[in-house]
Amino acid sequence: MLPAHAPFSDATRRTIESAIAGLDATQRAWLSGFLAAAPAAASAPAATVKALILYGTESGNSEKLADRAAKEAKKKGIAATVKNMADISPADLAKHKNLLVVVSTWGDGEPPDTATKFYKAFMASEAKLTDLRFSVCSLGDTSYEKFCQIGKDFDAKLEALGAQRITPRADCDVDYEDAFVAWLNSSLTALAPSAVAVVSEAAPAAAAISSYGLKNPFPAEVLENILLNGKGSAKETVHVELSLAGSGLSYEPGDALAVIPTNADDVVADLLKAAQLTGNEEIDTKASGKKSLAEALRHDLDITGLSRSVLTKLNEASPHPQLTALLDEAAKDQLKDYNYGREIIDAITDFAPKGLPAQTLASLLRKLPPRLYSIASSPLAHPDEVHLTVAAVRYHSHGRERKGVASTFLADAAHTGQSVKVYTHANKNFRLPESGDTPIIMVGPGTGIAPFRAFVEHRAELGHSGKNWLFFGDQRYMFDFLYQLEWQEHLKNGTLSHLDVAFSRDQQEKIYVQQRMREKSRALYDWLQNGAHFYVCGDASRMAHDVHEALIALYQQHGNLTREAAEAELEALKKAKRYQRDVY
Repeated sequence: MLPAHAPFSDATRRTIESAIAGLDATQRAWLSGFLAAAPAAASAPAATVKALILYGTESGNSEKLADRAAKEAKKKGIAATVKNMADISPADLAKHKNLLVVVSTWGDGEPPDTATKFYKAFMASEAKLTDLRFSVCSLGDTSYEKFCQIGKDFDAKLEALGAQRITPRADCDVDYEDAFVAWLNSSLTALAPSAVAVVSEAAPAAAAISSYGLKNPFPAEVLENILLNGKGSAKETVHVELSLAGSGLSYEPGDALAVIPTNADDVVADLLKAAQLTGNEEIDTKASGKKSLAEALRHDLDITGLSRSVLTKLNEASPHPQLTALLDEAAKDQLKDYNYGREIIDAITDFAPKGLPAQTLASLLRKLPPRLYSIASSPLAHPDEVHLTVAAVRYHSHGRERKGVASTFLADAAHTGQSVKVYTHANKNFRLPESGDTPIIMVGPGTGIAPFRAFVEHRAELGHSGKNWLFFGDQRYMFDFLYQLEWQEHLKNGTLSHLDVAFSRDQQEKIYVQQRMREKSRALYDWLQNGAHFYVCGDASRMAHDVHEALIALYQQHGNLTREAAEAELEALKKAKRYQRDVY
């Protein structure tokens, strides 16, 4: 009754045929349908592959990529759990068999703020992780000397503790998409080799609402471009208002706006002159095909940021003994000194005096990265608009006038009626408290004032009763009191409870926001003890450090704590999301 090719042994075949032979037509039909509908029996259920996806983030990119990794893992049948480094201890890693790490490097080789405690503890760990399989995706910026350093540290430490690397570490530059996708595909395949690769390009953020994002920025019309500083100021700070009407883009207070700038015509012309090119030469670009060199330099490529990567490519294209010496591992300090205050044009002038072919010049340069600016408006107070507070960067060094690419693009070229390519960037690590009754303390000197304008506007629109205390600082009261009339109106209306200012150049002794904090330390301590959230935005190199030290001091003084105990209090505030920083 059964065909010869049926997948049964002779004994099983005889048993089945004997049973079927005694059935009538109705019984056979019923059994046929039953067997067809019944699920196929497996000899043994396959064990579910589990993985921990651990991220450390400063601006939110690593968190976003970790979430993407988890979704793609689940498509391949991998049970993925996502954890912030702030919410786990190194000892917890021993509980897992598979680990994917996505971590960014902040500043010059520092861990993200929320990952600092975990990073330090993990680097000091002596745990045995011989049963752990791992791979690391590191986010960074090649313009910094210690490119992707934190990811490199995690990768090396995991190996040192005995963990098995399943795929090589990926070191991603600012334009990370392609490198991330390649890393994730190879990592997931290594975890679940029988599954089919499923990772595709990232869907834009809020895809159900807007199709605009990094690969398709929105051309936002410039509504206003206003100089905020008074005549006589040493600073140039502009308030830029952009229309989001029709974009579908949305944001919350604390988020950032990504601006895709264009390089200034004079900077392009100077670089072409140094390379002894006209700009009319046709080149082949990876992203957008063939175009003139001048067009690519203006719209597509980073033509200023000098890094080891650029210098290495330059030395391969135009070998120079002095550059070779600078790139030696033993000459790191000399290389750092050379790069400080210089740009790509200087390197071409110094090390390629005979110029470069057009395609060679283009091959030295990375893609022009977007710049993130803290949003200075509430979407409730300014529907279909987004506002920025931007300090134009201009300086002189090594015999040349220099200028920031994006800041001077916004200051000089973003005129009313023109458009700027933008998309919104969520920052979950810089958010208002969930309760509108919670008091907040904001420290934002200079352009660090931007997100706090959004915070206060938003709370005012919502009618929240929580008290708002602002510390603002700049150089001079008469020229640099950004949004002065607005703050005075908020004080009058009660939407701003306290305002303390520090203008450093208005007296012989320079005064900064941290001094004002020390003067009000008792009241600040009381606010914090009563549940206030504390926010800092602005310069990371000095201001944020000094503000942090002032916080430690007030806890030591008014909490009668040792420095170690005061630092622990601040770590607890961070973990509770009551101490948040947006620094750069």
